[in-house]
Amino acid sequence: MKYLIVGLGNIGPEYADTRHNIGFMVLDELARQEGARFQNSRLAYYTEVSFKSRTLCLIKPTTYMNLSGKALSYWMKDLKIPVGNVLVIVDDLALPLGTLRLKPKGSAAGHNGLKNIEEVLGNNNYARLRFGIGDNYPKGRQVDFVLSPFDKDEQPELPALIDRSIEMLKSFATIGTELTMTRYNK
Repeated sequence: MKYLIVGLGNIGPEYADTRHNIGFMVLDELARQEGARFQNSRLAYYTEVSFKSRTLCLIKPTTYMNLSGKALSYWMKDLKIPVGNVLVIVDDLALPLGTLRLKPKGSAAGHNGLKNIEEVLGNNNYARLRFGIGDNYPKGRQVDFVLSPFDKDEQPELPALIDRSIEMLKSFATIGTELTMTRYNK
């Protein structure tokens, strides 16, 4: 059984380790733990890892955040993966840092990457793992905030949160959305 795990972010060194790139960071760590290497492929960096007889197809779109749907749609079709086996990892301003929420579907909540995925797919019926990044920014400075690195006092929390995100995406692929939500959403 194949699963498409999509980490949202922006390519380029100027975006590395920013809040908006947490999806890339989670997949980079999973690939590192599994000894997998991303290859630059069509519309995304791509690699696969195996977990409990499942193939986790990992993509980091190279289309930039606002066109993430193009890469997701291409890889869903190319790999013949149904929308029920798709998980998108995304930063979320509405959740405080340290909060991880798996949702079976939902609104884009103002997130441009999710908006584009919804437009391209024509629905919002795909699972998403929302990684809380907080909202500690002055009014009108949202873009600067999401495109900035995590603060020094936040950085020590990241490794455990990234590891928990990896546990959640593996759980999604083995026991499904509902049981994973029951186990991990607090």
